Amino acid sequence: MVAGDSAVWRMEFRRVGRERNSRRGRRGDENRGEAKSAGLIYDETHESRERGVTLRSGWRPGRGGSPPQRGENKRSCSSGGVASGINLRPRRAAVDFDRVLILNTLAPVFLLIALGAGLQASRFLSPGFLREANRVVYWVGLPALLFSQLARLGRGVGDATPMLGVMLAATVAVALISYPVAAGMGVRPGAKGTFAQAVLRGNLAFVGLPIIYELPDVTLAGGLSLRTAAVLTVAPMMVFFNITSVMALLASRHQVAWAMAWPLLKQLASTPPLVASLAGLGWAWAGWTLPTMLDQALGSLGEMALPLGLLGVGGSLVTVNLGGKWAKPLAAALLKTVAAPALGWLVGRCAGLGPVELKTVMIFLAAPTAVVSFTVASELKGDEPLAAGAIVVSTLTSMVTLAIIVGVF
Repeated sequence: MVAGDSAVWRMEFRRVGRERNSRRGRRGDENRGEAKSAGLIYDETHESRERGVTLRSGWRPGRGGSPPQRGENKRSCSSGGVASGINLRPRRAAVDFDRVLILNTLAPVFLLIALGAGLQASRFLSPGFLREANRVVYWVGLPALLFSQLARLGRGVGDATPMLGVMLAATVAVALISYPVAAGMGVRPGAKGTFAQAVLRGNLAFVGLPIIYELPDVTLAGGLSLRTAAVLTVAPMMVFFNITSVMALLASRHQVAWAMAWPLLKQLASTPPLVASLAGLGWAWAGWTLPTMLDQALGSLGEMALPLGLLGVGGSLVTVNLGGKWAKPLAAALLKTVAAPALGWLVGRCAGLGPVELKTVMIFLAAPTAVVSFTVASELKGDEPLAAGAIVVSTLTSMVTLAIIVGVF
């Protein structure tokens, strides 16, 4: 009986030991899962080999207890054995966050552009749809967006002048640089205006603004929200683009005359985005409040403008004639989407812009060449293949530049 009892006790002891080890393993798995979800897991077998780290804490993956907090563990480096705190947060978390931010900000914009191109290429859309849709956006949707955004400001209208000044300075600088670059690329004199227009005229309304609207609408140093400051910057820049583009195209053909000043001013005075912006600012300065039904109607029209405009941009990329030559359009696109935001960063730093304002300016400056530049070049007898190629290539290069700006700055 003694021998039998001894055998039974040994078997019972082994069974209890196996159950204890099993419970310990399950508890370790639970701790490991909690640590992973909190970003605190530290794999001894992998990390210590990669970094030459020796853990001095009593906790290990797979054991009970709570995982160590940041700074509790010490490591002894192979070169000197100096003890310092281990950062238990994964290094790749910041990179993953930037990737998510880039995708969440840029993907909606360029997916709509790609959708517009696909619908036009598959002939799902009728040939006249893009023309009519662009008219609706230009004459109805965009003015409604600008007016409603500015009319809500009230009398305490903030100041977006620093952002506007930086954009103007960088745009003028890159436009002046474009002329010697065009000469070096062998652009004929009559087409230099088309080259300059492709470099300076960005698609602020239908690419720049949608990207800004995907970012958090934070309050800037001057008290303005990010979206309102962006709208206040876009409206005068569109006027500047209209004037300088026409002057550049006419100057390249030696057709600039004072007699054209009055017709140009009349055209600018009847530009819907400009009229809507001035009306919105006047409404705000008067201290009036938009009626709820009017505010909601204008808001709905404004929400329509950006996605419909992006579809129009994508469809226009399919319909333009590239002409088969890429060197000159590529040079214009690189000046537009790389040199312009780089100059904007330099001027903005010198002007003391805050990080958010500087990022906004760089996004606007990195926006691709506006699709309307092809129409203007065609009407003023510019280089149509160069204008079309610059639109397409700058749209492609801007994807890279905008991703860097959104993810890094």
